[in-house]
Order: sequence, then C-alpha cells, then structure tokens
Amino acid sequence: MTTARPASRARKRFGQHFLHDPAVIGRIVEAIALQPGEAAVEIGPGQGALTAGLLAAAGQLDAIEIDRDLAAALQTRFGRDPRWVLHQTDALGVDWRALAAARRGRLRVIGNLPYNISTPLLFRLLGAAEAITDMHFMLQKEVVDRIVASPGSRDYGRLTVMLAPRVTATRLFEVGPGAFRPAPRVTSAVLRLVVASAPPEWACSPLYGEIVTAAFGQRRKTLRNALRRYLAAEAIESLGIDPGARAETLPAERFGALAVAAARATAASIR
Repeated sequence: MTTARPASRARKRFGQHFLHDPAVIGRIVEAIALQPGEAAVEIGPGQGALTAGLLAAAGQLDAIEIDRDLAAALQTRFGRDPRWVLHQTDALGVDWRALAAARRGRLRVIGNLPYNISTPLLFRLLGAAEAITDMHFMLQKEVVDRIVASPGSRDYGRLTVMLAPRVTATRLFEVGPGAFRPAPRVTSAVLRLVVASAPPEWACSPLYGEIVTAAFGQRRKTLRNALRRYLAAEAIESLGIDPGARAETLPAERFGALAVAAARATAASIR
C-alpha cells in the first residue's frame, strides 16, 4: 500500500493553492447553482474543498485530478460514493465530448485553475463547446480582467476577442489570497462562462483566429500595418473600419468582418 504525501503540501509545479475559507466555498457553490441530475465536472479538486457541496447539489460528479497523492486522498474520502467518479489525469488531455456522451448530457465544468494551464485549457474546452453548458473557474484576477475587458481598455486583447464568439463571460466576485493555503501573491476572481450553442455567423470565417492574432501581434501597430498581408487599407476602410485604428479599439464583431473579407480576398487571389 502506497502512503500518500500529506494533502496539505502544495506542489509548485502544479501551481497548487488550496481553497479553505468556508464562506468563499459556500458562495462559490451557491453561485454555480448545480441542479440534481446535471453532469458536473470538477477540475483540480485538490483537497476536496468544493467537492462535497458540488456532489450534494448535482447528485453526481466527475473529478479530474493530476496529482496522484491528492487523488489517493480524494479516493479515500469520496470513493465509496458511486455518484462520484475520479479521473487521475491531466485535464488538458480529457476527451470532453466522450465524457459528455457517457453522462448523457452537456457538462457543467468547475475548477480552481493554476495560471500556467488556464488559457490552453479554456481553448481546449471550447474545442468541444457543443459538449459544455457552462464553466465556472477560479482564476487569477488579471486573467479574468482580460476575459471580460471592453474594447479600448488596458486589458482588452487577443484572449478577449478569441473567447467572445464562444462564451458570455461574467466576473462573479473576487477572492483574496487569505482564502487559500498557501496564500498566493495575487488576488483571484470567480468567472462564469456560458457557452454559446454555436458561434455567431460573423465569427465563422476560418481566418478569424489568424486575423485576431495578427492584429494583436504588435499592439502599437495600426490595422493597416498589422493586416497588410491579408487586406489592403482600402479594403479595411470599405468595411467601415479605420485602417489607422489599433486592434484594442475594435469590438469582436469587427474582427469577424475583417476575417470574412480576408477569406474572400484570399479565395479571389487563387482563382
């Protein structure tokens, strides 16, 4: 029998900070508002601070934990409950469509995400958007600031625009360092992402991601310069967009228009 490392020791390589404040835990569970029978998934349950509340609300819960010792401790605590299923694996490698099919419903995903995987995991999940209803994540406040930012603000950027067609993002509340052990050096925030059933028509161009990446590649460049390999200044202006503007001033829908125009220009050039 393997002896588990004490669950209170956080591993730096996994970016672990364990939530322990009962008031914050209760507030998060209440905000998520799981309903009986919903297919809930908890990413990185850690020491199980949220797990009992989530399981009680939904009546079933899949838990994804990469840390083998934490997984062993969680299995000891919750493993006798047939409604709780542990997956000892990396969340970046989960087949979300297969899990939704196994649970016969779209997933409601919850997690306290470390900074180093938050952005790639968000995009991985949105790659299976049709399998997910919503996501509630604890993230560093600076990441949440970027996700919910408005055009023209300091935090508005590529992440904001790439997520905009797929989710409706709402900052719920902030959580101070003292709610965790060990206390992180940053403030966290709880974020709600409601997944769209399908991206809007304006974001369906295959060049959407390329255009957004190019536009924000050098933030001080104007659209005229940043997008010159895709569109001439006259083509940008014909869309009602100032080619002298910078990317951070444009709402997501305008990037959609640029991407559609770029795709048409590319198709015309190869005829």
